[in-house]
Amino acid sequence: MEQAAIAPPPTDVHSSPSALETSTGVTNTKLAMWIFLSSECLLFGALIATYLLYRDRSKGLSASSVYNIPFTSATSFILLMSSLTMVLALAAIQRGDYRRTKIWIIATALFGMTFVGGQIYEFTEFSRKGLTVSTNLFGSSFYLLTGIHGLHVTLGIIWLLSLWGLVSQGKLQQRHSETIEIAGLYWHFVDVVWIVIFTVVYLIPR
Repeated sequence: MEQAAIAPPPTDVHSSPSALETSTGVTNTKLAMWIFLSSECLLFGALIATYLLYRDRSKGLSASSVYNIPFTSATSFILLMSSLTMVLALAAIQRGDYRRTKIWIIATALFGMTFVGGQIYEFTEFSRKGLTVSTNLFGSSFYLLTGIHGLHVTLGIIWLLSLWGLVSQGKLQQRHSETIEIAGLYWHFVDVVWIVIFTVVYLIPR
């Protein structure tokens, strides 16, 4: 009697790496994030170009007369340090170290909050000295550029806090490390954009 053929076990398409990857070799989710960040490059490129166009064409009070470079440099350094803690969070979850993952995620969020708080303080000081959104075209382009970046940082903070909650509840584990990686891509993007904004707005003399 012939031995009955043993059927191979069913394959879970959702667990197959090829089912999650595109022809580029990355997952659909990561590819979507890269496409989104590409569109964000166009957005910030347009905002920076607008700022450069109007900064020398507006009369009246300018931000350069009320800048506090040491203060802004300190908050910028804090934001850049948050990229390091984001990398440490990803490394921790890839090791399955959930305690350190939570520590580094919340540290990244706190660094982001410090930066946004510093930006709000700076805007308040500028407004008190007479530079508002409606002062001139320079003021409008300045607040639009830095404000939209601050909004992106705020959204990133909310995202990080939600990830921290998921890790705390045990719903985000080592096999889900790409979720942290994708959030890290977004966070590193807003950090890099701020380097460009800080250089163009604060460091390049008018």
